[in-house]
Amino acid sequence: MVQPYRHEPFTDFSIEENKQAMEEALKKVGADLGKEYPLIINGERITTEDKIMSVNPANKDEVIGVVSKANQELAEKAMQVADEKFEMWRKTDPQFRADILFRAASIIRRRKHEFSAMLVKEGGKPWNEADADTAEGIDFLEYYGRQMVKIGKGEGQHVESRPGERNQFHYIPLGVGVVISPWNFLFAIMAGTTSAAMVSGNTVLLKPASNTPVIAHKFIEVLEEAGMPKGVVNYIPGSGSEVGDYLVDHPRTRFVSFTGSREVGTRIFERAAKIQEGQIWLKRTILEMGGKDTIVVDKEADLELAAQSIVQSAFGFSGQKCSACSRAVILEDVYDEVEQRVVELTKEITVGDPETGEHFMGPVIDQAAYDKILSYVEIGKEEGNLLVGGDGDDSTGWFVNPTVFGEVDPEARIMQEEIFGPVVALTKAKDFDEAIDIANNTEYGLTGAVITNNRKHIEQAREDFHVGNLYFNRGCTGAIVGYQPFGGFNMSGTDSKAGGPDYLLHHMQGKTTSEMF
Repeated sequence: MVQPYRHEPFTDFSIEENKQAMEEALKKVGADLGKEYPLIINGERITTEDKIMSVNPANKDEVIGVVSKANQELAEKAMQVADEKFEMWRKTDPQFRADILFRAASIIRRRKHEFSAMLVKEGGKPWNEADADTAEGIDFLEYYGRQMVKIGKGEGQHVESRPGERNQFHYIPLGVGVVISPWNFLFAIMAGTTSAAMVSGNTVLLKPASNTPVIAHKFIEVLEEAGMPKGVVNYIPGSGSEVGDYLVDHPRTRFVSFTGSREVGTRIFERAAKIQEGQIWLKRTILEMGGKDTIVVDKEADLELAAQSIVQSAFGFSGQKCSACSRAVILEDVYDEVEQRVVELTKEITVGDPETGEHFMGPVIDQAAYDKILSYVEIGKEEGNLLVGGDGDDSTGWFVNPTVFGEVDPEARIMQEEIFGPVVALTKAKDFDEAIDIANNTEYGLTGAVITNNRKHIEQAREDFHVGNLYFNRGCTGAIVGYQPFGGFNMSGTDSKAGGPDYLLHHMQGKTTSEMF
């Protein structure tokens, strides 16, 4: 019997036993570095001459793994396999598919610290962030498995029937899905988007982020161990311009599931809309494209909670979350007090190699991210007051210090454009109405938070703060699968709420049958 869903608990590393277990896992992962990882197509391991080098962003001389790189020929081979396997996979019992996810979750749970250690190494994640990433991946497997059993059980959704008539409405899989996963939640989002597509009865071509392909290979190994048939999910890391575009354009691609930047997401949306020769459907896109997320601080608020929420949401995982707080709108009555406390808390943050388990912040992902973030810091110096931070060190890894700008105009670039790094801008509002107007003044609409003890303002924000995930009296990061379904409005994506009760339906289509007697 499947137990009711509950999210995977986070690990308390202040307990010595847990700390030692994580240290052992890091040693184990460290002894395995530099291995070669082949493509996986129809269960076959394929090694190519062209490689992707995965490196530790905290120590760029340390190679995590050497991964074979797919080309268009191999992408086509994977497509043909997935297209063929779909005819078998779509007819399998939903319970059978769900059981693979449940077994995979159990395997990962037993190896939880090992997976988290890999996230520390390959993604540069501090221990608590890595542990939360692994836990979320387990949650996706457990939650989507249960959702599929619920959707596939019985006769589908209820519809009415007249005398002498039997009407049924149920959901069927779409076909071959291309999953393009990101590097920031290198395990959770990769595992969640892949498993959602697969458990819904689709076959999958997984193209993980080129920065973090090793953890994706290890996930495929787990799915295989859990009983997934060959060819249901195929692992084909490669160039976005070569392999990604080819698969998005392919006439046999039925849907594309993408998490990443607005620039790439809108490009995929546009390319997927074009009908290719031989294509007989309109491709579906499931897109999550980032945000410019705001915490609003009311004058009637716990100001210590407000400052802590801003700092933790802005600088957790070096601000490399689409939900990260990159703007705070503070009512002018309390602005000075909140700004001062944000600066104090930011100065307490330590930055360094996350492997030690001693630092709140680790590196940013690579040189391009490092350069982009510091270029925005220079823009910020022209647009506001640099209060703390504003520099970095890329001598051994890519480290950027947490940075706060004050007195920034709401229309400034650092208030409007996604930086995706440890930079937060503070601005004033004369009253709560203006604060909500400012919070809504970007092209994004992913997450937001309001810190207030005013019930009227809570209800006003509930109606008027236009984001997909709105939080009260807490930070704007940290959605839990099955508790806070996650996805945004406007240029933040298609609002396909990951970890929510209708997420799997994005990977399926409704079919009505009517039989007369």
